[in-house]
Amino acid sequence: MNNRLISIDVFRGVTIAFMILVNTPGSWAYVYPPFKHASWHGCTLTDLVFPFFIFAVGLSMALSLNNNNVSKPNQLKKILKRTINIFAIGLLLNWFPFYYKNIFDIRFFGVLQRIALSYGLAALLVIILQKPKVILATIIIILIGYYKYLSSMGDFTLEGNINSQLDALFLPTKNIYGGFGVKFDPEGLLGVIPSSMQVLIGYLAGQTLIKYKTNLKQLLKISIITGVLLIILAICYLSHYFPINKPLWTSSYVVYTSGIALIFLSVIIYITDIKKYSKWAFPFQVFGRNALFTFVLSGLIVKALIYIFKFGDTNGYNYIFKNIYQPIFGNYLGSLMFAISFVVILYLVALRLYNKNIIIKL
Repeated sequence: MNNRLISIDVFRGVTIAFMILVNTPGSWAYVYPPFKHASWHGCTLTDLVFPFFIFAVGLSMALSLNNNNVSKPNQLKKILKRTINIFAIGLLLNWFPFYYKNIFDIRFFGVLQRIALSYGLAALLVIILQKPKVILATIIIILIGYYKYLSSMGDFTLEGNINSQLDALFLPTKNIYGGFGVKFDPEGLLGVIPSSMQVLIGYLAGQTLIKYKTNLKQLLKISIITGVLLIILAICYLSHYFPINKPLWTSSYVVYTSGIALIFLSVIIYITDIKKYSKWAFPFQVFGRNALFTFVLSGLIVKALIYIFKFGDTNGYNYIFKNIYQPIFGNYLGSLMFAISFVVILYLVALRLYNKNIIIKL
């Protein structure tokens, strides 16, 4: 089982490293196209990062919930505690540094909040449903139901979708993300439903990994065929009815990105576990060991550079890019090199934790 945990760590580590890379360009005005999100419908390389991490949550959950020595009440207690902890950390990260904004004015949702709620709902369903076939049937029914609900209550446009309307029912306008030009949060409440189904898909993949841990070739065959079928299903059929869309976290987006995640995981297992080429993967093992903590730390550092460290009329983040990276590398390459340097710095922190065998669980 230890080898499988390494594969999962590598998958999660690649995802978190790329997540930090695309979130910290030197300047958002200078970003190469592959490192941008799709403007609305569609899926770029960057749009794979978050669903990959959600998928990895399910992979890890297959291992953590596979312990028959833990009673259901204790499992539920653990799930609730972790859900609350991650959600609360997300809120605090939105508020940090705490003096610059009133806590009642902060954005309520965010990446960590989406992870927390998706994990909590998926883990609860696993405990209730138990059997893989029942879980699979539930995924299909809910993804179809999500499409039916969105299409009957609105449309799939930025202005006409029901997701933002529901958020507005529960939250004041000031607490809803406005980065799209209108009040719409891509990590809003309704999107938790399909993203939790993506956690469940990752969970089923993890269960399959456990089942075939002694027959990796059969595992790869199942994973690759399933991944290809999911991609074909999403592109050739589902996307005609329900566009592939990350902000809405559409059902076709779940199926499409899960298919790619399965193939990517299969490639990692093939290289590291079958061919035994594992040295290249060490940095990603390091990142994967403390993935969530590293992501939180990246957010804290960025916000500290923006809101705490000042150099005249500019903040520390812009000052470093404009006075170091931009003069040496130019606009676009300088922006990318800034992000790569940021990843390297966080890797050194994660490596320190790895070498001391410290795992910080959020």
